[in-house]
Amino acid sequence: MATTAPYEHGRSAARDGAAEHDGGPAACPVLGADEAAAYTDYVHTETLLSLQRPRTGEPAELSFIITTQVMELLFTLIRSHWEHARDALEADAPAAAVAALRRGTGAQDVLAESWGLLATLTPAEFDRFRDALGVASGVQSAAYRRLEFLIGNKSAGMARAHRDQPAARTALEQTLAEPGLYDAALRLLHRRGLPVPASAVERDWRRPYTPDAGVRRAWGEVYADERPGNELLQLAEALMDTAERVTRWRHRHLMAVKRAMGAKPGTGGSSGLDWLARNAEQDVFPELWWLRTGV
Repeated sequence: MATTAPYEHGRSAARDGAAEHDGGPAACPVLGADEAAAYTDYVHTETLLSLQRPRTGEPAELSFIITTQVMELLFTLIRSHWEHARDALEADAPAAAVAALRRGTGAQDVLAESWGLLATLTPAEFDRFRDALGVASGVQSAAYRRLEFLIGNKSAGMARAHRDQPAARTALEQTLAEPGLYDAALRLLHRRGLPVPASAVERDWRRPYTPDAGVRRAWGEVYADERPGNELLQLAEALMDTAERVTRWRHRHLMAVKRAMGAKPGTGGSSGLDWLARNAEQDVFPELWWLRTGV
């Protein structure tokens, strides 16, 4: 009893609001059942924490599952920011688009750093639960695929792959058929009188974006105007920040796979390391990268 008395006293004092250190902050409040339930109901913590279901006894599998789930949530958050940016561009509001892109880069930074949660995963640890994945692979993520569609990497085949998942298929088809983030930026430049080719202003949005010399010239004019407050130049740099982080994410993915499984084939049947390396080399918003050499 003597050893528990101080704890019981402290809890009672906190409940009464009287337990404070001299000159220090008030004691942490003790919440009632209603307050605790309000938090749980809003965040759905019980549901969230019930979704980690390892299939093996390998401890590293839990890290793998949680990291993957965190990434899926971040995909959704980034998509929201990118869609807001795209819609702002279509509404001739570049400042609002830049603000949305800035919020997106913060989420992108967290996404890229999420690979650090798997940095210590050894090949032996991964092998002990890899079979439990079956053919599951990150390339099958509909949330990630929508991000790729938004930055111009369109693929009707990747949407059809989700034919047995109606909600995912519908969302992918919608994103596939709409202008992407970069498309909306080019359409804004065209409306502002810059020489964006007509083929980049109205085209089949279901097709992947391909670089264009006319688009290079249009962005060149944007970068030639270095006046303070040039909102199109601010937009270009915000797009570059976004593009750089996409490449950073892809490279971190490549390195994580290389460390954990080397050049083995991917679980989804891809060439694994080779496919990731090619993806990491693919520039996002290519004309903006070209300007770094051409200016």
